[in-house]
Amino acid sequence: MPSIGENTAKMSVDEQGLAIQDLAKLDVTKLTPLSREVIARQATINVGTIGHVAHGKSTVVKALTGVSTIRYKSEKERNITIKLGYANAKIYKTEDVEDPCYQYTSMGSSQPDEWKGNLKVAGEAEEREVLWKVQRHVSFVDCPGHDILMATMLNGAAVMDAALLLVSSNEPCPQPQTLEHLAAVEIMKLKHLMILQNKVELIKDEAAKAQHKDIKKFVEGTIAEDAPIIPISAVLKYNMDIVAQYLCTQIPIPPRDFQSVPSMIVIRSFDVNKPGEEIEKLKGGVAGGSILKGVLKMGQEIEFRPGVITKTAEGPKCKPLRSIVCQLKSENNELQYAVPGGLIAVGTKLDPTLSRADHLVGNILGVPGSMPQIFTEIEIKYYLLKRLLGLKVKEGESNKVKKLSTGELLMVNVGSTAVGGRIAGVKDSKESDSKDTKAKIELTNPVCAQPGDKVALSRKIEKHWRLVGWGQILKGATVKVE
Repeated sequence: MPSIGENTAKMSVDEQGLAIQDLAKLDVTKLTPLSREVIARQATINVGTIGHVAHGKSTVVKALTGVSTIRYKSEKERNITIKLGYANAKIYKTEDVEDPCYQYTSMGSSQPDEWKGNLKVAGEAEEREVLWKVQRHVSFVDCPGHDILMATMLNGAAVMDAALLLVSSNEPCPQPQTLEHLAAVEIMKLKHLMILQNKVELIKDEAAKAQHKDIKKFVEGTIAEDAPIIPISAVLKYNMDIVAQYLCTQIPIPPRDFQSVPSMIVIRSFDVNKPGEEIEKLKGGVAGGSILKGVLKMGQEIEFRPGVITKTAEGPKCKPLRSIVCQLKSENNELQYAVPGGLIAVGTKLDPTLSRADHLVGNILGVPGSMPQIFTEIEIKYYLLKRLLGLKVKEGESNKVKKLSTGELLMVNVGSTAVGGRIAGVKDSKESDSKDTKAKIELTNPVCAQPGDKVALSRKIEKHWRLVGWGQILKGATVKVE
């Protein structure tokens, strides 16, 4: 296992027991996703949770992190995830026990880097005190459905390093959404998967073993064929330490770009001020998102693009917003600098009315002078799915995806934004399996992107937007920036 920095013993910590970040001593060339001063405060590995509705995705995340990703009123009433949820966990290891099945545990992200706790080992009469040391800091991305999961993964709104596939023990395997999610993972070529056989407390041993065989049969020949299958109970926290162990030992450290100019896709934005707040206590707008590359620092000048969009007779005009970083947070941890990985909040000096109620979602946050262009029309090279996912097919009908046609309306996901798009032209190749299929799409709203960025394409089928393919931006018509 890679070491977590040789200076662990000398590292100074704050009153919470977290390694202190010092901007004056920051050298981005020496930073890694395992640097102690980074993983003390911020998640650097992203793990998606996938599986059928009500199979326990959010419950597993809560068991590992102590944080519920179901936060909105409509979600709590129905106990389902509707918006993309994030929660972080630190994974700890102890060297005080030789048996590996007792060596790992997980806690919330505000837990100290090192702490002592009692551990009950089988065969021993009394608990023993052990020292836990942080090894990884993981961000769990709880996706509401396969369409949002695929759009999120396809257009790179969040970099996914691995996934946990949830299968409920008390239902036959596979369920429809389990199939769709696995298909999504196959398309994404996500190599690191773990299958969690949840709710084992509800069934007898024989039934669990029989379902284990069903799961093995279901994943045969797929990308998940060699994935470990771990029986768990998320509610009783049974075997969650084994999940922590696998997250630590089976997922390789992902390569991250710390040296480029920082770039972040905004997936949330809000106004943190309470009604009737005193003027001198007012705070600027806050944007939340996942940094894709580079290191964002306190006091740095930043720009949001496309910013404020106004529609005129000549077409849309964009006025990018500029501000400075006056606060950085990962959950409850204050940061001096933020790196690619889990979700972070960026406090700015922007008028909070601009960031209220997710108004900044879809913007790119970066450094002035190095921002991507703003497009009103894009030309893409695209690939269609062979069949529609998650659609019940009537007799005599096919779920094969039809080709794109000129004039058709699509929903285009670019980064974290979803915009309408009308197809202005299609260049279809004669061979059905050729990669050379291009389309020109006129967008209803300008988007900030650059050639090479991925987009997800959805078509309205039976009153729902269904994912039909994805593409890559080649070029486009740009907007003049004010």
